[in-house]
Amino acid sequence: MRKNKHTLGYNINKTILYILLTLLAVICLLPFLMMIVNATRTSDEIVKGFTLIPGTALAKNWAVVFKYFNLFKGMWNSLVVAVPATILGAYFPAMAAYGLACYDFKGNKLIFWVILIFMMIPGTLSLIGFYQLCAAFHIINTYVPLILPAIAGSGTVFFLRQYIVSSLSPSLIEAARMDGASEIYMFHRIVIPIVFPAIATFSIMGFIGNWNSYMLPMIILNSPQKYTLPVQLVSLRASTDITQNYGAIYLCIAISMVPIILVFVTFSKYIISSVSAGAVKE
Repeated sequence: MRKNKHTLGYNINKTILYILLTLLAVICLLPFLMMIVNATRTSDEIVKGFTLIPGTALAKNWAVVFKYFNLFKGMWNSLVVAVPATILGAYFPAMAAYGLACYDFKGNKLIFWVILIFMMIPGTLSLIGFYQLCAAFHIINTYVPLILPAIAGSGTVFFLRQYIVSSLSPSLIEAARMDGASEIYMFHRIVIPIVFPAIATFSIMGFIGNWNSYMLPMIILNSPQKYTLPVQLVSLRASTDITQNYGAIYLCIAISMVPIILVFVTFSKYIISSVSAGAVKE
């Protein structure tokens, strides 16, 4: 009898948990559904109020978007910036984190504290100096200033260092070193596979940040042909006929979300494995 009561209570709790999770999923997905629906409606229909019934103005909104700019060109420009910046922002910080975590050298702690200090400084404070530096190197209106700074991601270095310290055994590195493995070989064949869940996690966040970046591309890029998608989208919002462009703006946002969703779906399993590894670590 007691076992039946325990089973019944377990089933009730499980049902309540599933209901709460379903409601949470609906709440999270509702804004995306509204965005897709509004992409098919006219501005007048959007102003009137909320509905989940799709409209018939998708072709009209599509025409409005391409009236102001080439949407696919903007997506390509964003990919040209986001993909290299994400790769560089994962590889080199991982190498720096490995050096700080596994090598005991003079100045190690000082460098670590400098990284912590730079994490606390807002990036907007250095925009003027960064622009002047780019002007001095004649790289204004190029993608170089949007890609190369990812190499020095202080936040990524800090968190990857902590992950390496907690997950990588020093004896594993020492054994490989005694077997004659080079340092670069150990980094690629031992460290990266172990730390890859954390690297993938930060790569997702880095890609999203680089894809959605607006302020720096707006300052650095002068040519409309080189504008990334967020800059193009703001140019659409800043048009004189903005009241007629609400549906087009929603359409741009919906399309711009596709690469982010694909990247997240592809690498989300590594986020789960990273969280699970941290949960069972003793």
